[in-house]
Amino acid sequence: MSISGSISRFIDYCKRNGLGATLRRLGLATKRTLFASRMVVFYCDLAKQSAAPMNLPNSIKVQRLANYAELSPQDLHELTSFWNPKQAHRDIVERFEQRASLWLIWSGDSLAGYSWTLRGRTIAPYYFPMAQDDVQLFDFYAFPKFRGRGILWFLITCILSRLRDEGAARVFGDVAEWNQPSLSFYKTLPFQRLGVVRSFAILGHTYASWSGNEPVRQTQPKSGNLRQPVTNRKTSEEKA
Repeated sequence: MSISGSISRFIDYCKRNGLGATLRRLGLATKRTLFASRMVVFYCDLAKQSAAPMNLPNSIKVQRLANYAELSPQDLHELTSFWNPKQAHRDIVERFEQRASLWLIWSGDSLAGYSWTLRGRTIAPYYFPMAQDDVQLFDFYAFPKFRGRGILWFLITCILSRLRDEGAARVFGDVAEWNQPSLSFYKTLPFQRLGVVRSFAILGHTYASWSGNEPVRQTQPKSGNLRQPVTNRKTSEEKA
């Protein structure tokens, strides 16, 4: 992002949330910058999950969108108005162009949260190649007034159930090591920790090194090995 873009985003956030909240956000951003190179990677083996259908509460509804045209103006506004609208809109357009799926969850008649998935590859160069039946889970979010109600748990659990029914093999997600709420959230889901990866850039290339790898990395599921990550890979980001 350019300097002018960063300044514009800072001013926009300050106007929306006030100086105090902006300063706290800057402190969090500084912490993220210091520890952003270490990401915890998780995976879910869908073949080991229950084949029982996912039953959502009557007040909860999940919808999957495959392209930009399916997104209503009202939902688009909800998805882009809480941070940087221009950047959020660009991200949405880019993700649909790469054939990612947007999953929306409602509580009653109100949009409560969302998540993205992409099958067979990743939204940006990743720590290792994806197999054809692998899925990347990224950028999940519950709107503040719906937090504490299990909204994201219902959403991600529903996503895993539907992906399993579609024949997907594994789902991968990653979260910054500093992000304790997201790390704790993964523990409530049928994900296993794959390892911690540190990435760093040299002359425009990003390299990755792993620590704390689980023995499961040596297994051979039907869609291919969980291979040792390759170097010269850029990371993707997952919003907190």
